[in-house]
Amino acid sequence: MVYKNILETIGNTPIVELHSFNAGLSKLYIKLEYANPAGSIKDRIGLSMIENAEKEGLLKPGDTLIEATAGNTGLGLALVAAQKGYKLTLVIPDKMSKEKVDHLRAMGTEIIMTRSDVGKGHPEYYQDYAERLASENPDAYYINQFSNPSNPKAHELTTGPEIWKQMDQNVDAIVVGVGSAGTISGLTSFFKQKKPDMNFVLADPAGSVLKDYFHEKKIKEAGSWLVEGIGEDFIPGQMDYSLVKEAYEVTDKEAFDTARKLLRDEGIFAGSSTGILVAAAVKYAQQTQSAQNILTFACDTGNKYLSKMYNDTWLEENV
Repeated sequence: MVYKNILETIGNTPIVELHSFNAGLSKLYIKLEYANPAGSIKDRIGLSMIENAEKEGLLKPGDTLIEATAGNTGLGLALVAAQKGYKLTLVIPDKMSKEKVDHLRAMGTEIIMTRSDVGKGHPEYYQDYAERLASENPDAYYINQFSNPSNPKAHELTTGPEIWKQMDQNVDAIVVGVGSAGTISGLTSFFKQKKPDMNFVLADPAGSVLKDYFHEKKIKEAGSWLVEGIGEDFIPGQMDYSLVKEAYEVTDKEAFDTARKLLRDEGIFAGSSTGILVAAAVKYAQQTQSAQNILTFACDTGNKYLSKMYNDTWLEENV
């Protein structure tokens, strides 16, 4: 098939069965979202959020898109913005990998680096910074993935139906992480209609508040973690816990070890958040009492982390 432009290649990513992890009675599957053209699942929401803003008349030629991103949403937006002729400014916390920043700059994106050691309410907190920047520019449109309904809608309309079709409607559990909560909320909306007894499993980095909130219904003080693009120090407004049956905490070391095993044993070159998801999927598989088909995601490509989790010296110094 010949596509008219690169944006038409977003979605329809393959699913692969995993064999090198102890899943007990169950089977593990992974959807390779790194096959999207900018290398991550966030290409889906980059396209959805920009195209829906166009349909609603919120964008005009020459406008500047502004967003706060700790990872791949920026690359998805950069891909779409470049094809559609918009300028893009991203406010990024300083723990983002060098590879992502270089990729963004190569695509013509303006980068504003801010602190990753501050929380909401601080003037240098990346989301507050981006919102303030957009309010000061009359030709700017603030994407705001954390409250943008086109974020979960992308997964309700594309990711969910793809999984349902590719798995021949035979999937029992889906393991997801949360950053903006778009993936979990969009998939929940889809599967409430197709399979309301779907088991959603939350995979959360140690230090994030989301797993503890699921179990204890209170927000604890956030810690810090090295894995990028997953976990939060607050509960995203569009977060939907309604189909979540279990939540697991995964340490940075577990995540990096799992991602490196995934590459070594399965040939799947994925990023650090994928390590969180696969590690949590294995924990769930080993604890469930029945045979289940468990699906998770290779959220992005390992090419974005060659200077970090795939660098032995960096691992020795940081983990």
